[in-house]
Amino acid sequence: MFGTSGKQAVTLTPAAVAQITRLMARDGVSGLRLGVRKGGCAGMEYTMDYVTEIDPHDEVVEQDGARVLIAPMAQMFLFGTTIDYRTSLLESGFVFNNPNVTEACGCGESIRFAEM
Repeated sequence: MFGTSGKQAVTLTPAAVAQITRLMARDGVSGLRLGVRKGGCAGMEYTMDYVTEIDPHDEVVEQDGARVLIAPMAQMFLFGTTIDYRTSLLESGFVFNNPNVTEACGCGESIRFAEM
């Protein structure tokens, strides 16, 4: 919906591709749906859910076997985002480098977008 010719709505790093394809194979799902919802101290939070059926309104991003579906309400907030997967001694998880974020809370769990 918000993609431009030749450019995907979001980009996945090789680490994110590897983790998403692992999850898809392990759990037998069609992909991961990415969205945003109200919550957290900064106002919005990212959501990720397993997808068994693709909604025709989702923006579908496929990269090297990994499939991310972007919920319609979230598309304008996520365009241009790079998704990474990082593992450290204490934690592992997806990391979002989103150029649309104007503020994030100290814990890194919630974000704020520019007024639209």
